[in-house]
This record gives sequence, structure tokens and C-alpha cells, in this order.
Amino acid sequence: MSLAVVSAVLFSALLHASWNAVVRFNTDRLAAITLLAACAMLFAAPLLFVVPPPPPAAWPWLAASTLLHVGYNLFLATAYAHGELGKVYPIARGTAPLFTLAISLIVLGEPLSASTTLGIVVLGAGILALTLDQGLKGLRAARRGVVLALATSLFIAGYTITDGLGARAAGSPHGFVVWLFVLNGLPLLGYALWTRGPGDTIRMIGGNWRAGLFVGLLSLIAYWIVIWAMTVAPIPVVAALRETSVVMAVVIGAVFLGERFTLARLVSAMVVVLGLVVLRL
Repeated sequence: MSLAVVSAVLFSALLHASWNAVVRFNTDRLAAITLLAACAMLFAAPLLFVVPPPPPAAWPWLAASTLLHVGYNLFLATAYAHGELGKVYPIARGTAPLFTLAISLIVLGEPLSASTTLGIVVLGAGILALTLDQGLKGLRAARRGVVLALATSLFIAGYTITDGLGARAAGSPHGFVVWLFVLNGLPLLGYALWTRGPGDTIRMIGGNWRAGLFVGLLSLIAYWIVIWAMTVAPIPVVAALRETSVVMAVVIGAVFLGERFTLARLVSAMVVVLGLVVLRL
């Protein structure tokens, strides 16, 4: 995996961490996720007239990915209702590359060296270390949130693999990405209209549209880079590099939002850096 691809995915992770920092303190997670998806769809829709449409071989992957993304968003929002953000998110994002690695090796037969496999495992362990801010006692106190977070990570692994294979089947990531964001925005917007009604949905969008446009654009660019990278590099490696965004978000929180940078967070950052070094060996 070239240094250029690694750098691009790490930049994508920084964008991912940045938009997460914007929505981090929004207590209505479903509203934040819905608004993000709707605004990303608005940016992607005009590009339908610019990029080539995906070939027939890519459409089953697009359909599967849309369902998995909707499941991820709904499970993540539910997990937040039963567990703290600082516990749920690292579990979901830290275990996802490990699940992706297992599926890629066992099911897809993705060729990976021993050092690459070890680097992915170390990266995942470093992200999971963020959950230890309050020790194992804090995890036991939110068991339902942990279970939901693990279920969420399965959705992440699922859509990561389908998106990587779908972009490869499409022959180009660009048309696949644009259609994916258009298709992803519609179900969540429909779910918001169904559960909250048109009035509340319009008020939700009207009161947060500026932030929604910002995070929607960042989300589109960040994931576009990731899907492109999965067409030129192994899927589990790209997935692991992308999840460094969790640690970047912690650093952003400490530097710009005044959050505490605890020993567990320092250890996590060091382990993630070690994982990056192993990946580059």
C-alpha cells in the first residue's frame, strides 16, 4: 500500500473526526444522523449528471450497502440511548476493522501479509483502549449499550466490504459513491418523516441546516476517498486506517473543546501510532 494512499485515507479520517466533533454534543443522535445524510444527498444529487452510472454488476452491492448503512445508523442511534458516547463509539469503530479483517481473510481470501494483519489488530486494539477511561466497571454498567455497539460494528464491517466490492465491480468509485449517498439519504429522511412527522422534521432541518451542510459535505468527501482507496488497496487495511478518526476526534476534543486527555486516551493514541508503524513495515 503506497504512502500516497495511506496519506489520503488518514486525511479522510481527519475529515471524519472533524464532522463528528461538530455533532458530538447533539443529544438527538437520530436527528444529527438524518440531517447529515440528507445534506450529503443534496451535494451528491447534482453529480448524478456528471459521473458515469454504475454498471449492472454494481447495483446489487449498492442495494445491500444502502440497507446496511440504514441499519448502522439506526443501531448506532439506539446504542447511544443505552450507553455513553465515549464507550459506544470506540467499541463500534474499534471492533469493526477486526470483523472486516476476519471476513476478508476467511470469506474473501484477501491476500494480506503477517505484518499487515498484525498492524490492523494493533490499530483495533488501540481504538478499543478508549473505552477503558473508567475501567471495566464502566463497561459492565452499560451492557446493553455494549451489545448494541458490537451489533453496530457488524453493520460497519458489512457496508465496508460491500462498498469496497461494489466500487471494484463498478470499475470506478465515482459513480458508485454518488449513487450510494443519494440512496442512503432517502431512507433516513423517510424514517424521520414517519417517526416525527413533517412538522418536526422541517423544524429540525430549519434549525440546523448550516451545520448539516458542513458535516454532509465533509462526510461525502471523506467516504469518497475511502471508497476510492478500497479500489486500489486491500479493504481491511483501508477500513483500519479510516477508524483512526476515533483517536483524532479525541485529540480534537482535547485541543479545541477542552476535553480531558486521560492516560487511557494517551495509551490508545500510542497503540494506534504503533499499529500505523507496523502497517508500513
